[in-house]
Order: sequence, then structure tokens, then C-alpha cells
Amino acid sequence: MDNRQALGSWLSGPRAAAEDAGVDFGYRGEQLGLPEEGPGSIARPGRRLGALAVDWALCMLIAYGLITDGYNQATGNWALLILFVLGVLTVGTVGSTPGKRIFGLRVVSANGGRLGLFRVALRSLLVCLAIPALIWDRDGRGLHDRLSGAVQVRI
Repeated sequence: MDNRQALGSWLSGPRAAAEDAGVDFGYRGEQLGLPEEGPGSIARPGRRLGALAVDWALCMLIAYGLITDGYNQATGNWALLILFVLGVLTVGTVGSTPGKRIFGLRVVSANGGRLGLFRVALRSLLVCLAIPALIWDRDGRGLHDRLSGAVQVRI
């Protein structure tokens, strides 16, 4: 008979094994000095994905209705360009896109305050490339946020 506590479970994953060994991961945003819950805490993945879906739908509507006059391959390309411009203009000025505003999120500098224009443009470009946004760290920040020195927080 095997000892499940000694072996662990394949459902537990590596984090559970590390926690059993005494490793303390803390909560998301602890290393940045952010609260665990409520306003100012790290945005959860579900809200972030929902905000991106709203922004993408808005960009597709603009591209479909105003630029390409119907759906074709160019519509997606135009929508991607609109997503970049939308990100630079809205995050650079008010700190959130329409989708982020709906989901109660804001993009701020990891040091506090607003991001500069270059960092906002870099972040928007990396979001459009998609892969950097899919690589997350322990605090739940995507590579696009880490490289631009940004963090998405709840309002």
C-alpha cells in the first residue's frame, strides 16, 4: 500500500509539493507591496481576459464597420492596429481601456503612478504580439507588464 501523503497526487502539481516542503509563495502582488484583496490588488486572470475580449470586440466592430466595409482578412489586421492605437491612447491618458474600465481594472506603473508614453506603446505592442501576454510570473503579471514596468490592478 502506498502512502499518498509521501507521494502526493498528480492533481496537486508542483506548487503543492513545494508548499509541503515549506516554500511560502505568498499572494499575488505581495512582492510589489500591493494588497491581497480589494482596490489596488492585482487583477485576476478572468477579469483581464474579459477586458481584452471587450476591447477586441470593439476593435473588430470599428474595423468591420468603418474601415473594411465587411468582413475579410484585412478586418483582423485593421482590428489589431486599432487595438494597438486604443491601448496607447487610453492607457496613456486615463490608465485603462474601455474593456478594463468595464471590468474595474487600471494599468499603473509598478512603482506607482502613470506609465510614460514609451512604456505604454511597448506594452500595447507586446499585447498585440499575444505571446508575451501569455507568459506570467508569480505575481500574475504578464511578460508585457514586466517589460514595460506595469501592473494591472483593481479599481
